[in-house]
Amino acid sequence: MTPAVSCASAAPRRRRKDARPSELLAAALELFVEKGFAATRLTDVAAHAGVAKATLYLYFDSKEALFRAVVAQGIVPLFAAAQSELGDYSGSASDLLVELLTRWQREVGATPLAGLYKLIIAEANNFPELVQYYHDEVIVRGRAMLADVLRRGMASGEFREIDVDATIDVVIAPLLSLIVWRFSLHRCGAGVDPGLLLQTHFDLLLHGLCVQRRTP
Repeated sequence: MTPAVSCASAAPRRRRKDARPSELLAAALELFVEKGFAATRLTDVAAHAGVAKATLYLYFDSKEALFRAVVAQGIVPLFAAAQSELGDYSGSASDLLVELLTRWQREVGATPLAGLYKLIIAEANNFPELVQYYHDEVIVRGRAMLADVLRRGMASGEFREIDVDATIDVVIAPLLSLIVWRFSLHRCGAGVDPGLLLQTHFDLLLHGLCVQRRTP
């Protein structure tokens, strides 16, 4: 006698509704980076996420809203967490600077989120409002945190007196170059070892920033 088929076991598995926004954001990020913002259609994002276009519109009403959500939910919380730890940090400014830069590389630079920087470079002239949003939510926040660390180091006598804004540009340049290499120039030859690059950068950076103590 053939056993009856349970309705529960026969029913297709359904994803939790609260998982859909994150799936849509992941799909949007991947397509934005791969195809560009202009070439990506909402239909493409929905199909890539495995949902109907109508479902996408339940959460996001435009590509611009999708982009903002990728930034707001992907990168901004990382800044919030780092800022919270910054206030409670009691170690040296040198250690804190290395920690922040290492954390950025680990949580953004080495993840799909790094593709947003490539996207901004590629689409800057065509979508200035998106560039402005990325600038305000990511660049301004990141520079403010680095400025805090540099000023902390100068105030304690650990760092010599420097131009903070110019130093921030120097501090972040190698991390941005890693992103550019990862998404474009790696096709031209041997890759860059991110760990070795950062280690070298930290060595040169801290030797340039820290006050050299003379031994009596």
